[in-house]
Amino acid sequence: MTRRLISSLLLSLLAGLAIDHARVAAKSGDAVSPPILQRFLTIDDPTPFNYRALRHLDAQNDRFDSTAWMDVWTEADQTGGFRFQIVGEGGSEYIRTRVFRATLETEKKMWASGAPDRAAVTLDNYVFEDGGAQPDGLARLDVKPRRKDVLLVDGSIFLRPEDGDLVRMEAKLSKSPSFWTRHVQIVRWYQRFVGVRMPVALESVANVMVAGRSTFRMSYEYETVNSQRVGSPQPRALTARASQP
Repeated sequence: MTRRLISSLLLSLLAGLAIDHARVAAKSGDAVSPPILQRFLTIDDPTPFNYRALRHLDAQNDRFDSTAWMDVWTEADQTGGFRFQIVGEGGSEYIRTRVFRATLETEKKMWASGAPDRAAVTLDNYVFEDGGAQPDGLARLDVKPRRKDVLLVDGSIFLRPEDGDLVRMEAKLSKSPSFWTRHVQIVRWYQRFVGVRMPVALESVANVMVAGRSTFRMSYEYETVNSQRVGSPQPRALTARASQP
């Protein structure tokens, strides 16, 4: 796997992570339409002041026949910031070191600096267009960035029509992270735990010159959100051993 591929993958993952921390807010006094947009911008959206989650990371590049995976405990709070502990890993050491670990270290720095605020889904950052009702019952809003920024996206968000809550985002980066990466597609899914909306899965597909199609997936299993227990996740290595006769 080439250095260019690793760099492009890393940048696309960081953009996805920035979306994780995006805050949704309306500017006071704005008159917005359609009604689903008003619901989305004004929905009660409490901040997660702490959480603990087990993340499963997978990456694959078909052309270079390279794959890797990692299980990581992640936690964050207002005093200690973002922390992580790797509890299982396998596959390409280069991907695990240069992509997975590098991404986690950068997320730690981003959490401390507040940089993801640039990616907030707000009227300051985006123009919204009504995309209508979808076959799965969700309402679609198309989002167009007001400026070119690697942390902003161009695509659609999918909302529950009854309250405007965010369920899924499907988009491409509004700005390519590098010359070598022509297209980066991101799909992210969300779910609420104890009233707090949290990301539960991310898939990022990048088309990289020379290297071809590269896929990254990350899923989140939460143990606690805002100091309340919401699950009992187990690393896949432990689960596999427990299932053996």
